[in-house]
Amino acid sequence: MPKLSGFAANCRVASVVPAFPAVTCTAQSTYLTALAPAEHGIVGNGWYNRELAEVHFWKQSNRLVHGRKVWEELRETTPSFTCANLFWWYNMYSTVDYSITPRPMYPADGRKVFDVYTAPSSIRPEIKKDLGEFPFRNFWGPAAGVESSRWIAESAKWIEERYRPTLTLIYLPHLDYNLQKLGPNHPAIATDLEELDALLADLIGFLKEHEIQIAIVSEYGITEVNRPIHLNRIFRTQGWITIKEELGLEMIDCGASKVFAVADHQVAQIYVADPALAPRVREIVEAQPGVSGLVGQMHPRGGDFVAVADERSWFTYYYWLDDVVAPDFARTVDIHRKIGYDPAELFIDPEIKFPAARVASFLFKKRLGLRGLLSVIPLDAKLVRGSHGRMPERAEDWPILTVEKEVEGFGPELPATAVYGIIKSLCLTE
Repeated sequence: MPKLSGFAANCRVASVVPAFPAVTCTAQSTYLTALAPAEHGIVGNGWYNRELAEVHFWKQSNRLVHGRKVWEELRETTPSFTCANLFWWYNMYSTVDYSITPRPMYPADGRKVFDVYTAPSSIRPEIKKDLGEFPFRNFWGPAAGVESSRWIAESAKWIEERYRPTLTLIYLPHLDYNLQKLGPNHPAIATDLEELDALLADLIGFLKEHEIQIAIVSEYGITEVNRPIHLNRIFRTQGWITIKEELGLEMIDCGASKVFAVADHQVAQIYVADPALAPRVREIVEAQPGVSGLVGQMHPRGGDFVAVADERSWFTYYYWLDDVVAPDFARTVDIHRKIGYDPAELFIDPEIKFPAARVASFLFKKRLGLRGLLSVIPLDAKLVRGSHGRMPERAEDWPILTVEKEVEGFGPELPATAVYGIIKSLCLTE
């Protein structure tokens, strides 16, 4: 990435000791609160709500994140301070001044209509008129690519030209996709780096023209994996998972299960309804190939304990023993019904002979008002080649923070909680 490297050559660069788990929602919440998950409560990209007896992933209300956010403290110091949040997570009902986040519409007829949520709401029609619809299909799924990051970068320019916020948070997700899908050593990653390098060069150039100082931070490093771990299948063989048959397919009943895991990349929150089973559960999990160890409960939202994969392994959410009875959503992009994160959603099933025809048929039926499933996602977890979430052994796999000038507290190695202070110091030294 020569353009980004050229920018960084004149900056201060630090390695960031990753938040744990090293996943999007936890890392971003840690950066913006200076708190660990035990305090801000974001134990991962999702968790099991014991009161509702439901697993919830990718929720969006900022009220889920406990603690004072960096923009709230800065506003106390400088009443004229304003903040824009462009696609950092937990971006709905936030105390920022301007926000844009992905948010589909769900009409009563069962459709899912791609859209964004904005605050103020007036931004939504105005920015879509100028930039077009947000390319939601490129934000996640088999078609994920640079187009979503490009739209977000253009939205940052759009917000700057109209509102000139004191602090703008911009999330460019592009490198997440093929690094998970193909692994960091695949030759195709070079193209992703080139695309992002060009996009960043353009955005950095725009920000410099507007005399805005720049900080660049990543959330985690993605490392090579080749071994999925199916904890829920193991728990099922022990008789601890309750299954409901629905229309001939199998659905896990979390509220009635004795033990189950909420998988999130290289960590799994393990919920144990009967404390008497905990020693046996620990014994079984620790004995599984690919499990490097267990840690205790992180927060009341989290599992009773947390399994951590070794460097080349990761956890699936799979609980069925026969693909024939897998739930219908398993073969679709559906980030809310699955009881864990599913990186297989980045693939189209290689067993499908004419995937383009299947997608075209689905879209045609959708235009006619017919309902159906876009069942193109494989159930072969071995396809996944990159993951994150654990603490990598090598510091070169940690996140990086790059700032343009020296600020108080900056050093060659920083804990994730220190990013908050760096952002605050940069804003106070404008």
